[in-house]
Amino acid sequence: MANVVFLLKGLIVGFLIAAPVGPIGVLCVRRTLVHGRSVGLLSGLGAAMADALYGCVAAFGLTVVSDVLIGHGAWLRLIGGAVLCLLGLRTFLAAPAREAGQPQVNSLFGAYASTLFLTLTNPTTILSFAAVFSTLGLVGTRAGYLAASVLVLGVFLGSALWWLGLSGGVGAYRDRIGPGALRWVNRGSGALIAAFGVGALISGAFRLS
Repeated sequence: MANVVFLLKGLIVGFLIAAPVGPIGVLCVRRTLVHGRSVGLLSGLGAAMADALYGCVAAFGLTVVSDVLIGHGAWLRLIGGAVLCLLGLRTFLAAPAREAGQPQVNSLFGAYASTLFLTLTNPTTILSFAAVFSTLGLVGTRAGYLAASVLVLGVFLGSALWWLGLSGGVGAYRDRIGPGALRWVNRGSGALIAAFGVGALISGAFRLS
């Protein structure tokens, strides 16, 4: 019964962490509109996996890993910011035409891997998970490790649930959007993604100074 409670807590935490609007959310919406639900969902699942990985680091007290990541957080932000700027520019300039047929395996993997990488370039997420998990009473016992595992599973499932709902909801309106509207989707999402990238670059630069 206790593990069910931890699973439910993880579901709530994962859902709430995934829900705020950010570059991954914008990217997921744009990819769903242009390429379909599958690409949008895989983009979200990449972010969900990154959240789960950072949740593992926090839940199991892997201080060496977390110290290294947070210690290099400024450089990771700079790298992620640069990638977001390039991705935003590419999106802004992209043609509005949709791809024909089903997405290829490499495009699905690329959607997943790109958001996994972009989410991992924000290592301070570990601090958020550590704060949440500490309030849930996880301790370094066997029972605590089992509870932590269930909690991290819940985090992944909760985050994945958000991305499933987002890609499904946005995908329902995909056929109603014409090429002209898609052009503005590309421009708007590209500008937002680039703006997030500039913010990450500024944050990383301040951390280095």
